[in-house]
Amino acid sequence: MTAQVSSEASHSDIFQDEVQAEVRNHIGHLTLNRPAGLNAITLDMVRRLTAQLQDWADDPQVYAVVLRGAGEKAFCAGGDIRSLYDSFKNGDTLHEDFFVEEYALDLIIHHYRKPVLALMDGFVLGGGMGLVQGADLRVVTERSRLAMPEVAIGYFPDVGGSYFLSRIPGELGTYLGVTGVQIRAADALYCGLADWCIDSVRLTELDHKLDRLHWHDSPLKDLQGVLAKLAVQQLPDAPLAALRPVIDHFFALPDIPSIVEQLQAVTVADTHEWALATAHLMQTRSPLAMAVTLQMLRQGRHLPLEQCFALELHLDRQWFVRGDLIEGVRALIIDKDKTPHWNPPTVQELDATSIESFFRDFVQIEK
Repeated sequence: MTAQVSSEASHSDIFQDEVQAEVRNHIGHLTLNRPAGLNAITLDMVRRLTAQLQDWADDPQVYAVVLRGAGEKAFCAGGDIRSLYDSFKNGDTLHEDFFVEEYALDLIIHHYRKPVLALMDGFVLGGGMGLVQGADLRVVTERSRLAMPEVAIGYFPDVGGSYFLSRIPGELGTYLGVTGVQIRAADALYCGLADWCIDSVRLTELDHKLDRLHWHDSPLKDLQGVLAKLAVQQLPDAPLAALRPVIDHFFALPDIPSIVEQLQAVTVADTHEWALATAHLMQTRSPLAMAVTLQMLRQGRHLPLEQCFALELHLDRQWFVRGDLIEGVRALIIDKDKTPHWNPPTVQELDATSIESFFRDFVQIEK
C-alpha cells in the first residue's frame, strides 16, 4: 500500500492530471502524474488505470504497455493512505473499495496478454510494487528504492506481497516483508524483484528507441532486444547476497519474538552490527503487523496468485478495526509525533491465538 511523456503521438488520450495516457508507435504509455505526492495512487487513479488497460487490451493497434511515474523521485510511493484513514474515520467506504479495486488492477497487470514494461525509477513502495511485480519487464535505475514498508505504519505487505515476497529465494522475502527495509538496484535484481537495470540518464534514449522500434512477430522479444542494448540484468556486490546465509537462518525461526531475541544475541563480529540494527528496527515496527506478515508470507508460499490476493483482502476487512494501521497513520502521518501506541506494544507480548484469529475464517477456493 503505502505512500513525463513528451512526443508526437499517433493517438492521444490524456486523463486530467493524475494519469496520463498516450499511444506512440503501437505502445501505450501510462504515466502516474502526482509527482509532488511521489505518485501515490488514489482510488480514482486505480479506476483510470484499469479502464485504460482494459481499453488497450482490446485494441489491436496497441502491442505493448509502458508504465512509469512522473518526475525523478518516484515511480510510485504507494497508496494515498491519508484518504483511506479519513474514509474509515468518517464512516465511509472508500477504504474498502480501494483495496478491492487496487488488487483487481494488480491482477489485470499480472495476467495482461500484452507485454508490460515497468520503469521503476526512484521510490517503488507498497502499492507501487503491486503495480510493477506483475509486469513482464521490470526496469530499475541507480535511483530506485524498492520496499514493502507497511509494517512501519502498522499494516502488512499487501498488493500481492504474500505472493511475490514469499517466492523470493530463501528467507529474503520474509526479511523484506517483516522489516520493511528498502533495497537498491543490485538487490532488486538479486532477489528477482526486477529484471533489468538502466542508467537513469539513458531513460530518454530508451524512449527514443521505443518510438523508432521496428516490430516483428513477438512484441516481448522486440522490447527485450531494445533493453539488451541499453541495460544489464546483473549488478555486482548485491548486499543481500552477502547477508543471505544469516537472513535465511534468522528469518526461518518460528515467530517474531524468537527472531528478535536471537538477533540481539549475535556476537559474531561480521554480523553483529547488522543483527543489532535489524533487531532495533523491528522493535520500532508494529509487533502485530510483523507477526501477521510472517504468517501471511508462510501461508502465501503455498497459495496461487489469486488466493494470495484473496487472503490479503480477508486480512484487510479486519485490519482497520483490529489492526494497528489507524494508530500508525495517526502517529506518523496525521499528528507526526512518531510515537505509535502499538497493540500489543512489544513483541514479547504477542499472543499466538490472537494472530491466528486473523486467518481462521479464510476459505481457500478449490480449483
